[in-house]
Amino acid sequence: MAKEQMTEDIIMEKKDIGEVKIASDVVSVIAALAATEVEGVNSMAGMNKFGVKNTKGVRVLMNEGRVHVDMMIIVKYGYSIPKISKQVQSRVSQQIETMTGLKVSGVNVRVAGVNLDA
Repeated sequence: MAKEQMTEDIIMEKKDIGEVKIASDVVSVIAALAATEVEGVNSMAGMNKFGVKNTKGVRVLMNEGRVHVDMMIIVKYGYSIPKISKQVQSRVSQQIETMTGLKVSGVNVRVAGVNLDA
């Protein structure tokens, strides 16, 4: 089995007038924002309080038009971790496919903590 390689960007379309490329950083931001839209997700692990572009909690592997996402989230206390994780996987996959046209091969969610603040 071929080893997946992390690339900086992926060519989406090549036409007579040029090509369209999507940077892996763009996909990381889409994934992070989609995850934080799920009720029960407090934040991404490694993201500061002000939501400044910091995708330390997201790793994106792009290979031959397919995307694989590994992410770490902080869950709010009192929410079901399995339920939240499944919702994050679905939301992230849907948003990446809708916004970029790339196919998502997988979204791995790691719960890095629980926020106890009310």
